Amino acid sequence: MRKDKLVATAGEALAGVRDGASFAVGGFGLGGIPNVLIQALYDTGAQGIAVVSNNCGVDGGGLGILLSAGRIARVTASYIGDNKEFARQYLAGELEVELTPQGSLAERLRAGGAGIPAFYTPAGVGTPVADGGLPLRHHPDGSIAQASPPKEVREFDGRSYVLEHAITTDFALVRAAKGDRYGNLVFNKAARNFNPLAAMAGRITIAEVEELTELDPDEVHLPGVFVQRVVPLTPEQAADKAIEKRTTSAPRTAEGSTA
Repeated sequence: MRKDKLVATAGEALAGVRDGASFAVGGFGLGGIPNVLIQALYDTGAQGIAVVSNNCGVDGGGLGILLSAGRIARVTASYIGDNKEFARQYLAGELEVELTPQGSLAERLRAGGAGIPAFYTPAGVGTPVADGGLPLRHHPDGSIAQASPPKEVREFDGRSYVLEHAITTDFALVRAAKGDRYGNLVFNKAARNFNPLAAMAGRITIAEVEELTELDPDEVHLPGVFVQRVVPLTPEQAADKAIEKRTTSAPRTAEGSTA
């Protein structure tokens, strides 16, 4: 018999969260991020958490609300972006940051979910990613307090590869466009980038679902075996989607110049 994984509220779904817990969080920028679960995590008051995500939200948005409250102790991400508070905390020595190539980060999450402890990749060979020396933490004066260690490099068929270790976390927070009560999920467009991978890496994976429905097995992007709790969103919550930047430009004429 399949297990019903529905949970009534995001707060209830985050039962068991403790100080120092680790979280894989889906989304890319602000696209496809689990807004409701991030707010619920903030409401738990958990401190000193570790986050694995493509980035750490923006100032005042997404994971940025946890960052600005001083709740995050460590971030594993592929870039800092335009998040000024992220940059400030990192350079001031208030935050430990492990920067990793985006493709390697994605594969580390997938490997963690697949039970693969480590893998070799050419990404980062010949750079501080492999050789070590990337600042993990700074002193308050901006000097390096802790640097990344060198990683193992091996040669296969005449090409060098660096060993990257898989990532698993205590929890994973993801957002899906559609899902069923058994945890099977479907993601929409760019939200499929990191959400399935983050979901695979969590020991307890919680999915907020915009539309709770029955799914054809052929349309499932992530099987329910990776998901432990499902939170159906209200129409208002499902419609609440922010973007990082909105840019406009003057219309162009047929000759290509601006009007």
